[in-house]
Amino acid sequence: MGETSGSGSGRSNEFRAYLSQDWKQWITEYPELATSMGLPGLNDRWTDDSQAGIERRRRHLADSRSRLQRFDRATVATEDRLTYDMYRGLLDTADAGLRFGHDPLPFCFGSPRNLWMPLHQLEGIHILASDMAELQPRACSSDYGDLLVRLRTLPDAIEQNRVLLEKGLAGGYSPPRVAMVGVPDQITNLTPADPFASPLLKPFSDFPAAIGESERSRLRAEARTLFVDRVAPALGGLRGYLESTYVPACRESIARAALPNGAESYDFLVQWTTTTDLTPRQIHEIGTAEVQRIRASLEALMAKTGFKGSFAEFKRFLREDPRFSWTSAEDLVDGYRIIAKKIDPTLGRLFGRLPRLPYGVVPVPQFREATSPTAYYQSGAPATGRAGNFFVNTFQVGIRPRWEMEALTLHESVPGHHLQIAVAQELEHLPEFRKETGPTAFAEGWGLYAESLGEELGFYQDPY
Repeated sequence: MGETSGSGSGRSNEFRAYLSQDWKQWITEYPELATSMGLPGLNDRWTDDSQAGIERRRRHLADSRSRLQRFDRATVATEDRLTYDMYRGLLDTADAGLRFGHDPLPFCFGSPRNLWMPLHQLEGIHILASDMAELQPRACSSDYGDLLVRLRTLPDAIEQNRVLLEKGLAGGYSPPRVAMVGVPDQITNLTPADPFASPLLKPFSDFPAAIGESERSRLRAEARTLFVDRVAPALGGLRGYLESTYVPACRESIARAALPNGAESYDFLVQWTTTTDLTPRQIHEIGTAEVQRIRASLEALMAKTGFKGSFAEFKRFLREDPRFSWTSAEDLVDGYRIIAKKIDPTLGRLFGRLPRLPYGVVPVPQFREATSPTAYYQSGAPATGRAGNFFVNTFQVGIRPRWEMEALTLHESVPGHHLQIAVAQELEHLPEFRKETGPTAFAEGWGLYAESLGEELGFYQDPY
C-alpha cells in the first residue's frame, strides 16, 4: 500500500509536484524533444546514447516508477486519478519494453524508439539532425550559437548511433532491408558539394534582421568549417558503414517474428499502440472485416460511376487515368493548400474549441522525399509560436492521385492531427505529459474520425 499520510489535497499537491519534476527530468534526457516542444535551455545538446547515458535513463525510469508507487491512488484528488493511471501506464509500459531493446523514453506518439534498431527510412540521427536545424529557434546570435554547438557535437551522436547499430546486428536485430535501402541516399542528400545547400545549414542562409552582416559572416564561416571538417565526414562514415556492412546484413523478412523474441515483442507493441488487451490475431480479424467493408463500398462506387470492368481494372483505372494525376509539384502543393483553406472556415460548425496555433502545408524535404510517405504531420510549439506543418510528398508527382487529397488533408491537418494535437497542447489545466503524448490508436483514431467528417464539412462531392 502506498503512503497515506497528509490530507487529500496535500497528497494531490505532492503528486502534481512529482509529475512536474519528473517530466522536467525526462525532458532533460531528451533535448531534441524539448526543442520540438519549444522549451528553452537544451537546444545545444543531443540525447546521450552512450551506454552510460542509456543506463542513466534506465535508472531514472526505475526511480520514476518507485516514486509514483509511493502515492496511493485513492489519496489523490479525483480529477488527478486519470492522470495517475495514465502516467503509471506510460512508465510501466516503458519498463516492459526494456527487454525488447526499447529506449526508456515513456513519452511518444507511436511505438517506442528501439535502441537495437535506431535508424531506418523514417527515423534516425540523420533525420533528427535535419529536423533540429528546421525547428530550433534562430532569433538571435545565441540561438545560432546553439546550432553551432549541435553541429560540432553531431559526429559524437552519429558514432553513438553507429555503435548501437553494431550491437543490434550482433544480437540478431535489424530493420527489414526494404526499409533501409534508401537511407544511404538520404545521407548523401544531406552532404552536397555546397555546404549551404545542405538542410543542416539552412538556418545560415536565412538570418533574422536582428543579426548584422558582420555577425552573419562570422556564423556562416564557422558553420561551413564545422560542416566540412566534422559533419560531412561523420555522415560519410555512417553512409559507408550502412552501404558496406549494415544494409547487406539487414533481414529480408518484414515480419517482426523474424527477430529474437519477435512474436512477444510484437504483442508488446500492439498493447503499447492500442492500450487494449486485444491480440494481434484479433486486430487482424478486425482489419480483414474492414477490408471487406471498404471493398463493398468501392464496388458500390463502381456501379455509381458507371465503370465497366472488373474490380482489379477499376483500381488500375484509379491509379493510371491522367484525370487523377498532377504534372507539377507546385500545383500539387497548392491543391492541398486550397483544400485546407476550404476546410478552415467550416470547423466552427462542428467544434466549439479550435486551436490558436496555425498550421502550414509544405513539401516533404527533398533529401528524404523518395523514402517518405505520401503525407505526415509535424506538431508545432505553442511556447514559441511555431506553427504545425502538414507535409505533402511531391516526389514523382504523377503518382500522387487527386482523389486521395481531401481525405489526407482532413486526416493530417484539420480537423485531424493538427486540431487534436494543438488543442491538447493549449489545455492549461493538464500536466505537461498529457499535452504532448498519446498512443497511436488515439492519434490515428482521431485522424480516421476526422476523415469521416468530410461529408458534414461539405467535401467528398466528387464520387472518386
